[in-house]
Amino acid sequence: MKKFSHRLIAASLMVGAAASAWAVEPPARIKKAGKLVIATQPNYPPISYKDPTTNKLMGFDVELGEAIAKELGVPVEWQEVGFAQMLPSLATGRVDMVMAGMSDLPARRETVDFVDYLRTGPQFYTSTAGAAAGIKALPDLCGKKVGASRSTNWPVQMAEWSKVNCEANGKPALVVTGTEGSVDARTQLKTGRLDAAVQGNETLPYFQKLEPNNYVLLGQPFAENLAGIPFSKADAATRDAVKAALDALRKNGTYNTLLTKYNVQQNALPEFVLNKGQ
Repeated sequence: MKKFSHRLIAASLMVGAAASAWAVEPPARIKKAGKLVIATQPNYPPISYKDPTTNKLMGFDVELGEAIAKELGVPVEWQEVGFAQMLPSLATGRVDMVMAGMSDLPARRETVDFVDYLRTGPQFYTSTAGAAAGIKALPDLCGKKVGASRSTNWPVQMAEWSKVNCEANGKPALVVTGTEGSVDARTQLKTGRLDAAVQGNETLPYFQKLEPNNYVLLGQPFAENLAGIPFSKADAATRDAVKAALDALRKNGTYNTLLTKYNVQQNALPEFVLNKGQ
């Protein structure tokens, strides 16, 4: 009887260990592959970037992606992909998902589904030289050359802001300039080719800390977007499994811990939703 009890306990432990290998049942395709392939572009700190001393991937999205994979019971294979190639990589099956702080936009939802996981907003800012030259508040931007990444919807939102806040008040419009990315916008701002720029509000505290006394925020974010994790429309199983993993990470506190670690608490979403970006 004692021997039987020991065997029963051992069997129970084995079953328990197998059940705890993952908190969320991974899709059959992911389980068979034995990995979750995630695309990122490590040029958007603190969301996704590389440690300057070790060249190791790091950031909110990177740690969250690792945590999602752990919930599914598989390791991550990270692939660095150019932003323009991210959605095509989903379509061809090269990657399973993308974690790059990508805005959930209606046009993008023609080919992919999003699990929205962060709130974000475009924020005007200038350099300390720009502030010294008289750009101290949002109305001072009217007539000025302001840049933002052309791969985002920020230039369109900037033009809309200008119509309401500049042109409607008889002031000259913003001179909206598309840049090759946020890094290019900051470079042009530093060299005086731009008077001000726009960047996601989740990233600016990082750069203010990295380059103290270089940037001055202007007002509050002038619009609200949702950042999402895109999936191929043909892969609803992975989409739903990842959303379940995110829900588990919120429940166990991991999501909030990572928000605090990367100083993006203001960007938290109260719940994870599908395809709600505007």
